Amino acid sequence: MRKKYIPAKYLGLAFSLPALIYMIIFIGVPTLQNFALSFKNVDVYTFADKTKQGFVGLKNYFDLFAGGNSILQRSMINTLVFTVFSILFQFVTGFALALLFNRKFTGSTFFRGATMISWLLPVTVVGLLFKFMFQVKGGIINQFLMTLGFVSEPVEWLLQSKSAMASIVTANIWIGIPFNMMLITTGLTTIPEEIYESAKLDGAGKFVTLFKITVPMIKPAIMSVLTLGFIYTFKVFDLAWVMTKGGPVNATELMSTYAYRLSFEEFQFSKAATAANVLFLILFVVGIFYIKTIDDSEEM
Repeated sequence: MRKKYIPAKYLGLAFSLPALIYMIIFIGVPTLQNFALSFKNVDVYTFADKTKQGFVGLKNYFDLFAGGNSILQRSMINTLVFTVFSILFQFVTGFALALLFNRKFTGSTFFRGATMISWLLPVTVVGLLFKFMFQVKGGIINQFLMTLGFVSEPVEWLLQSKSAMASIVTANIWIGIPFNMMLITTGLTTIPEEIYESAKLDGAGKFVTLFKITVPMIKPAIMSVLTLGFIYTFKVFDLAWVMTKGGPVNATELMSTYAYRLSFEEFQFSKAATAANVLFLILFVVGIFYIKTIDDSEEM
C-alpha cells in the first residue's frame, strides 16, 4: 500500500495549529470581549442587569481622556518613566555582564548562572523581598546606609513619591538584568573570533573594537532586547502592586495598576477595560515595530 505524505506547507500548519487554537481561545476571545466591554456601561450598578448595559460608543474613552483625568495622565507618565529608566539600566548592566562573561575565566559559568536567580524567581516574591528591604524599620537598605554613615535616620523609601518610584525601578532592574545579559551573550557568540584578531593586528583599541565591530554586529540582538524589554516592562503589574499598590498618592500608579484599581476596587468595569485597551494598543504598536525589525534583520 502506498504511503501518503503530508506536504511540508501543511505539516508546518498542523504543528502550529494547537498553539493557534490556544491563543484564539485564551488570548483572542478575552481581548475581543474586553474591547466590547469598553463600549458598554458596566459598573457595580449595572453588572447584574444586562438591560442597563447599553452601548455607549466611545464615551468611556472620552471620559478617561477628557477633563484632564489627572490619574490617567499620571499613570501614563509614571509608566513611561518606569519603563525608560528600567530599560536603560537593565540594558547597560546586562551588556556589561555579557561582555564580562563572554570572556573565559575561572568561575565565569558559575557566576553567569548565579545571575539568573533574579529572573527565575516569581515577580511577587521579588516584590515582597524588595518591600522588606526598603522598610523604614528593619530594612537592610536603611541599615546598610546608616552603618556607612550616608544617612543619620531611616529613609521612608516607599512612603515618599520620588523614592517610591526609584524603589520599584530598582527592583525591576534587578529582575531584568539576566534577560538582557543572556540575549546579548547569544548575539556575542555569533561574532567570529577571526574578526577580533584582525582588528587587533590592525591596532584597533578596545573602544574602537566595541563600537565599530561588536555593537554593529549584534544590532539585531540589541533591537530585540530593547523592544522586548519595553513590552515586558510597560505592562508590569504585580511588582508595583506588591510593593506600593500605586502609592503614595498615585506616585507609582502605572497603567496596569490603574486598570486593576478601576475594575476590582472601584468596580467600574467598562472604564477598566478602556484603560486596559489603551495599554494594549500601545504595546500592539510596539509589537508591530518589533516584528518589522526582525523581518528587516533577516532580509539583510
